[in-house]
Amino acid sequence: MSPAPDAPVADGARHAQARLRLRDFPIRCPQEHPIKLRDNSQFSFAVGSPYFGLVEHKFVPTPTKKESTMNANGQLLEALSRSELLRTYERAYTEATGMPITIRPVETWQLPLHGKRHENPFCALMASASRTCAACLQTQERLAQAATEGPYTMTCSYGLCETAVPVKLGAATIGFLQTGQVMRQKPNAAKFRHAVERAGELGVDIDNTHAKAAYLASPVVSPKKLESATNLLSIFADHLSMKSNQIALQSANSEPPVIAKAKQYIREHHTEDLSLGQVAAQANTSIFYFCKLFRKVTGLTFTEFVSRTRIEKARNLLLNPNLRISEIAFEVGFQSLTHFNRVFKKVVGESPTQYRTHLPRAN
Repeated sequence: MSPAPDAPVADGARHAQARLRLRDFPIRCPQEHPIKLRDNSQFSFAVGSPYFGLVEHKFVPTPTKKESTMNANGQLLEALSRSELLRTYERAYTEATGMPITIRPVETWQLPLHGKRHENPFCALMASASRTCAACLQTQERLAQAATEGPYTMTCSYGLCETAVPVKLGAATIGFLQTGQVMRQKPNAAKFRHAVERAGELGVDIDNTHAKAAYLASPVVSPKKLESATNLLSIFADHLSMKSNQIALQSANSEPPVIAKAKQYIREHHTEDLSLGQVAAQANTSIFYFCKLFRKVTGLTFTEFVSRTRIEKARNLLLNPNLRISEIAFEVGFQSLTHFNRVFKKVVGESPTQYRTHLPRAN
């Protein structure tokens, strides 16, 4: 039997982009059969008369571990940006310093301070041109790399400086508090001429009265004032880190009753020696099902959630200078001071002693 000529594909495969004629298949059954492969490529086979052909291929890439982490961090930063805590701080900071402020992800294709309150008019002007905007984005990337482990201030080629302070979840940097667009010394005509030359190298002409007026009106902040503003951001970044950990402990929008019951039991009994079997029994489910569902809903293992719950309690107790760290460790449910120190550093990013040194104390 000779191969059959190409035939129209089934109705359900209108956007077919590939066809593979395997052999005559003389039956009439115009339906699609999706097959999902290991790499998440999805093929839809349409069976019809007089051929059997590959009619559709959809590739759904599996997110890498880095991409999954970035997505989770992005959702966390979005939750922080909507919080009343951040909005209140932003208002107070801009009113006190006159500088813009924002929270930004580690990687971004947007200028973080563009469109923010108190944005420097000259920076806004440079952001409007694609070539100068691209150069500014490269500066932002270098700033993010330099500020991963601690506050960092960088000066751009036009003489304006910005400061970034890392916001952490445990030891990982999930974003930055950023401020600046200020000069450390008063701008003048000579410095503007240098800015004109720098922009000209990128093919952008800013040699006009509007750009000059915006440049010369750039706010000037003394090194000491900029250092004080950086210290304020560092303190607030610590508060946001605490908020981040609390959000990480919260449930998704719709939480199964099994998980809600388990989490409530953990919070009420976190000072005790909790076991997976004990909590699963309280939730009236098997250990295997509970373990799998808990990780899916919370994004944390059972052990990680218990540890974070205990560390959150320990953070509050560390505000009391009359309590020794060893007392706090046992108070929140840890049976070993060494284990407490190790878990605390993993979750918070620093040891209990280091954490305690830069927090306000309870009266």
